[in-house]
Amino acid sequence: MESYKREFISFLENAGVLKFGDFTAKSGRKIPYFINAGMIKTGDEIAKLGEFYARAYQEKLGKRPTVLYGPAYKGISIAVSAAVALSKEGLNVPFFFNRKEAKDHGEGGVFVGYVPQPGEEVVIVEDVITAGTAIRESMGILSHLERVKVVATFIMVDRKERGQGEKLAMQEVEDEFGFPVYSVVDVYDIIEYLEEKPEHAENVARIRNYLAVNGGK
Repeated sequence: MESYKREFISFLENAGVLKFGDFTAKSGRKIPYFINAGMIKTGDEIAKLGEFYARAYQEKLGKRPTVLYGPAYKGISIAVSAAVALSKEGLNVPFFFNRKEAKDHGEGGVFVGYVPQPGEEVVIVEDVITAGTAIRESMGILSHLERVKVVATFIMVDRKERGQGEKLAMQEVEDEFGFPVYSVVDVYDIIEYLEEKPEHAENVARIRNYLAVNGGK
């Protein structure tokens, strides 16, 4: 495993973002581990997270100018921190996010921050994809913008789970919407990391058993 992946997983664990136990994903599935960006709660942590997203962005898109979209609520801080980290690398990209409920006073509307113009490219930044539910919600929200093209999604962890059918959720999203989904690490990187720690033997077994049932093909 590349050193930056090990560093990232260690960061997620130490920040309390990566947890083990019994959880329910947005898809409704019962899962043995959980990735919760909402646990990022200090300036140092959010700055570090943004740096990892910026690295992934530059590896895949280089200096390509886009607009970052962070779905409320967890995607908001990710979009902001990634934009700051990219600006430090010489790429000044705008960002925006949505309100859960449209505002009917003041400036109104459903979006906060930069509003993409017709023809501009958007990159969605999320925490994870389980069955693709959150991405489909985001695409529904972004469909209200005129002639804006989503060109990629970046997430922390590819859970390597099947989506609504038998394919991987990420593959279903790519097939349905026509853009790639990139992750900093995937669940098999997490398993490799955990296997180096004997105290996590039970968690490794539970994750493998879960993937045997819910893993994509």
